[in-house]
Amino acid sequence: MKGPDILGCLCITAVFYGATLTSTSAQEPAKAIHSAPIEGGPISIASQGNFFVVGKYTPTNKGQRMSGQMYVQYQIPAKQTHPYPLLMIHGGGQTGEGYYETPDGREGWATYFLSRGYAVYVVDQVGRGRSGYFPDAYGPTRKPDTSYSIQWFSRQQDTALYPQAKEHTQWPGEGKPGDATFDQFYASQMEDMTNLQQNETLNRAAADALIDKIGPVILLTHSQSGPIGWGIANDRPKSVKGVIAIESSGPPFYNIKDTGAPGWFKYGNKIARPYGLTQTQLTYDPPLVDTSDLKPVEQTKSDKPDIAPCWLQAEPVRKLAALAQVPILMVGSAASYHVPFDLCTSKYLAQAGVKNDFIRLPSVGINGNGHFVGIADIRS
Repeated sequence: MKGPDILGCLCITAVFYGATLTSTSAQEPAKAIHSAPIEGGPISIASQGNFFVVGKYTPTNKGQRMSGQMYVQYQIPAKQTHPYPLLMIHGGGQTGEGYYETPDGREGWATYFLSRGYAVYVVDQVGRGRSGYFPDAYGPTRKPDTSYSIQWFSRQQDTALYPQAKEHTQWPGEGKPGDATFDQFYASQMEDMTNLQQNETLNRAAADALIDKIGPVILLTHSQSGPIGWGIANDRPKSVKGVIAIESSGPPFYNIKDTGAPGWFKYGNKIARPYGLTQTQLTYDPPLVDTSDLKPVEQTKSDKPDIAPCWLQAEPVRKLAALAQVPILMVGSAASYHVPFDLCTSKYLAQAGVKNDFIRLPSVGINGNGHFVGIADIRS
């Protein structure tokens, strides 16, 4: 498979979690909280269940304990029309719950693909949700407050810290505490590891073990799980039949801060992703002796006035030999804080010999979306 053939020549488009809601009919069950119609029709399940990717036992002063385990929930349709299941890994502050239904009650990614004949495996990241958080193993946690969620998810247009923020229109309701959709979204926010390198290491190892158990998959990542996905594809290039990276965390090497007009963007001074796309090891050719061998260099001019200049490798460029074997589709929204830098991730992959398709939703006529992207339509 190459490029857009990731899902058997299917074209993927997506919308933000803020499309027009379908009203609840009087015939629906009295206890229904949301109306979440299955657009593909009723789903017949051949098998469903859950299990854990087992972690490691560690002796402590209070006895032997386990850490590094990952909760997995799966559903296999009675009529499975596609050979490879979707393995979905959620982003920061989330759990796998977010793949089943939108905060305003619409169909989520997992249900959509299931109704189209795909088996679906959805995880809670190590140290998140049903996987459990163990401070003695994982250290301190972080959890954004409501102002963070408002600024970067529901009402980024109010602060306009980056050029595309003003294009955000698709969050339903007020996007503030007290609004039903915002309250559902914020209730789903979970504490996660402050140590992102540890988070990447543990989740990459658990997902590798999961793929070894269930066989080849198509990997779908969102935001913070994007670097985890690059690592998994690097580790298991024969078993990862494609990567769909939704607003993958980045950009290469350095974190970026949105500062508002007129400068808009400012890079940090410390390298955040020493392997270019990740904090953990990737396979380069020629091999790295040290991560400094990548010799990051900043573009003198950005590709477009409203996006940041990219950090890329200096010549001669090392290639990502394992990752280059995996078809990759990157999806970016219209108005997310990722818009200024997602192209840089795509450019870095291409420079390192990794072909990828990068689709920004406005290019296919879908506008107004923010970072928390939900499934809307997949057409053959």
